[in-house]
Amino acid sequence: MSDGNPVKPPAISVVVVTWNRRDMLRACLDSLARQTHSSFEVIVVDNGSSDGTAELLRNLAASYPVPLRLIANATNRGFCAANNQAFADSQSELVALLNNDAEAAPDWLEALESVIRLYDDVGMAASKILAWEDPARPAVIQTIDKCGHLIYPDGQNRGRGSGQPDRGQFDRVEEILWPDGCAAMYRRAMLEDVGFFDEEFFAYADDAELGLRGRIAGWRCFYAPGAVVRHHRGATLGIGSARRLTLIERNRVLLVVKLFPGNLLWANGVYYLARVAAGLWAAVRNRGELRRHPGAMGKMAAAASLIRGGLSALPMIPSMLRKRRAFRSRRRLTPRQIRGLLLHYRISLKELSEQAA
Repeated sequence: MSDGNPVKPPAISVVVVTWNRRDMLRACLDSLARQTHSSFEVIVVDNGSSDGTAELLRNLAASYPVPLRLIANATNRGFCAANNQAFADSQSELVALLNNDAEAAPDWLEALESVIRLYDDVGMAASKILAWEDPARPAVIQTIDKCGHLIYPDGQNRGRGSGQPDRGQFDRVEEILWPDGCAAMYRRAMLEDVGFFDEEFFAYADDAELGLRGRIAGWRCFYAPGAVVRHHRGATLGIGSARRLTLIERNRVLLVVKLFPGNLLWANGVYYLARVAAGLWAAVRNRGELRRHPGAMGKMAAAASLIRGGLSALPMIPSMLRKRRAFRSRRRLTPRQIRGLLLHYRISLKELSEQAA
């Protein structure tokens, strides 16, 4: 019998967005079931899967060690809208995101919480994301997927340390630019301050936009090296997907228009051309993003996808400008400070052009 007191929400809500990857989702949920944290729930947002995901969740819910809830969408609403549904549904002080193609170490949540609570103005915490494909054996050096993010001044961002062997170079707690949305934690106070994901982004660079918005509003982000996750890279649309390239390039433009200070916005074309030239030189040497698109026809198709991305951003610019004006009152950094922040966490042109997104 209830005593009339409201039920206290768990400290953390873990949000998993899924779409037609039942087996990967099961492995993801199994990793969450092994978490050592004592107070969390799992919210799965299903974007209209047709592979038996709902049945899997019904079967798991009864025996799952923590509360497991489902938000079922009839269609694929995208990563941003699905996460926003869970943000709105959750009452927890902290919200963690985990991709359904990722598996978390047992102390993942504890490690993230330990750094997000370091200071009151820490609104985000980033995980150490490793490539899942590497065998988890102590004798094998793992490959880094992302340890937070870096950015180039034209708005293109890349994972910090992406593709590097994990030799301990990112094994200290430190402030970084923003976390990767594959495995991140956000303080609810920050989300209430700056808003949720921008649903016009649909997928890709959405974490960059939310992270930068948070930084501009004065919130900080710390990296938790003990929060280890293994990730199947490119499983959302596929590493070689033309749609993926189009969204990445489109959303780069939207990010710049919405949030970049004027002193970087007007120089964007110069930085963009420098990046394109460096990317072409890398492709000649079979490096960088275009190496995933073999042959002359493959590289031409990839280039066409990038052009489509830029063009598809054009009709969305008025909306981004409106949001830019609306966000002005929330800014706590000056344009000069924003520029300094972006340049401090700048990725070199050589590293950017020779990495793949």
